[in-house]
Amino acid sequence: MQQHMGIELGADLDANLFSELSPSGFFFAIRISFALPMFEQNRFPADWVETFGKRGYVMADPVMNWLYASTGAVRWSEINIPDPRGVLDHAAEFGLVYGAAVSCIDQESHGQRSFGSFARPDREFEDDEIAVLQRTLQGLHDSYIPPTNLTRAELEALGMIKNGLLMKEIACLLGVSEGAVKQRLKNAKSKLNAKTSTHAATMATSYGLI
Repeated sequence: MQQHMGIELGADLDANLFSELSPSGFFFAIRISFALPMFEQNRFPADWVETFGKRGYVMADPVMNWLYASTGAVRWSEINIPDPRGVLDHAAEFGLVYGAAVSCIDQESHGQRSFGSFARPDREFEDDEIAVLQRTLQGLHDSYIPPTNLTRAELEALGMIKNGLLMKEIACLLGVSEGAVKQRLKNAKSKLNAKTSTHAATMATSYGLI
C-alpha cells in the first residue's frame, strides 16, 4: 500500500480480506492515541455490538484486555485471562465462536498500538490464516506512520487553517505574502498526500503534529 495515499481505500481492501477470513465479523483499530484510533472498522454483528456496549463488556472482555496488554497474535481460546462475566460465551451466541486477536506496537517507548479481533463460527483459525491477519494489520499500522519532513512553517500554516483563518489572515499574521502561504500549504499537502489544505490540516491533527 502506498503510504498516506488512498489510505481509506487501502483499508477497505484489507477489510475485504479480513471479511474472507472472519465470516462472523471483525474489529480493528489503527494507531490508538489517547484511547482514540486514527482509523477503525467494526464489522461484528450489529446486535452483538449493541449488546457489548449496553452491558459494558469492554473492561471485562479478556480479548480486549489481551489486545491492550500484549503484542503478537493468539487464538481466543489460548488467552489465559479470567472471564468472570462470560463475555466469550455470550459472544458465541452471536456466531463469534472461534476467534483470533492480533496486536502490534511501535518500537519506541511511547509507540502507538494497533489491534484487531477476528471471529469464525465453525472452527479455530489456522496458523497460516493468523499469519495473514497479523501481516495485514501490521501493514495497516505502518501505512499510518506520521510523516516527519514537514517544516515548522508548514505546520504553522496548517495550524492556522485548522483554526479557520483565511489565506489573507494567515499571510498578515505571519508577515509573508499570500503566495508564500500557498506554497507552504502546497508543500504540506504533498507531504501528507492530502487533497486540500483542510484535509492536510485534519491529517496533521490526527497525527498529533499540530
